[in-house]
Amino acid sequence: MSMLKKFKQAALKSLKSAGVSTLVHNSRWRRQRLLILAYHGIALSDEHLFNGSQFISANLFRDRLELLRKSKCAVLPLGEAVERLYADDLPDRAVAITFDDGLSDFYRRAFPLIQEFVVPVTLYLTTFYSHYQRPVFDLMCSYLLWKGRSNVLDLKQLTGQDLKTDLLQRDSREAALAQIRDFARAQKFSADQKDALAASLAAQLKVDYDALLAERVMHNLTPDEVGQLSAGGIDVQLHTHRHRTPLDRELFLKEIEDNRNCIEEMTGKDSTHFCYPSGVYDLKFLPWLREAGVVSATTCESGFASRTSNELLLPRFLDNATLSPIEFESWLTGVSAALPQRRVGVQADAGGRP
Repeated sequence: MSMLKKFKQAALKSLKSAGVSTLVHNSRWRRQRLLILAYHGIALSDEHLFNGSQFISANLFRDRLELLRKSKCAVLPLGEAVERLYADDLPDRAVAITFDDGLSDFYRRAFPLIQEFVVPVTLYLTTFYSHYQRPVFDLMCSYLLWKGRSNVLDLKQLTGQDLKTDLLQRDSREAALAQIRDFARAQKFSADQKDALAASLAAQLKVDYDALLAERVMHNLTPDEVGQLSAGGIDVQLHTHRHRTPLDRELFLKEIEDNRNCIEEMTGKDSTHFCYPSGVYDLKFLPWLREAGVVSATTCESGFASRTSNELLLPRFLDNATLSPIEFESWLTGVSAALPQRRVGVQADAGGRP
């Protein structure tokens, strides 16, 4: 643990002991703000060790839900929370919970806990990989490079490049991932060809790809699972079909339309809330989103949403495996909003592109 992190935790504990956290938690300032929590995956096995900014363990997620209950936070459905935010009608300590992408672990790990704690949750679903039931290419390749990090990767066998990379260091793995991803894009690989490339990568690194397929690691939810989740109270919303936001208006609107149609086929419900894939947005998207009937859109920028927030650029807080209980609690109370923030690096995007 860094000295800065130790200092921050000590400062937060002191503020809590002095009663400052409680004052902020019960303040008018906090009552006028909505904290939107963001999650991606709940680890099936070791994914939280692979990428702690994208995956947390089921035990940690349980602890977070316990803290929400203990802190007497009002966990609201996203749509209701946004409406009440702009109506200046939020309850004390308002929180909304969101998950991005829709990996299969949501059904197996997150959903049982959500049911146990009886909290509303919004799932921003990217739909291509729900129909194409193979691993999300970018994410699986990143995971394979981490799983096989004791090896030296020979890219010549995969991309034709005469380049060998020792995978022990994270920077080297990220460079190798970029080479593989760029190669697949340059070759205009189909989804099947990308999956074959991932299988070849696994074979070279001596990682059992068939075992990962059997466990549906890095797979998206199936349409049947999405239907069951929706019937069980999960609010399924827009995250684009192919996890991308083209800068061309027609292509952008097609992503929304394809995504919405797929969600409606799976759930029987319309979707009007949106999350930017990878948190990447452009101001030109805003009129296009309004044209598509989107009423709110969330980013990955840290902060509380207030009445002055643009409803199509709502900030969230991305919870992650490195966050201590006192740091998480300080976000619930609002104390953390007054402290300088260090952006959490995202190693691999859980949505992926087909």
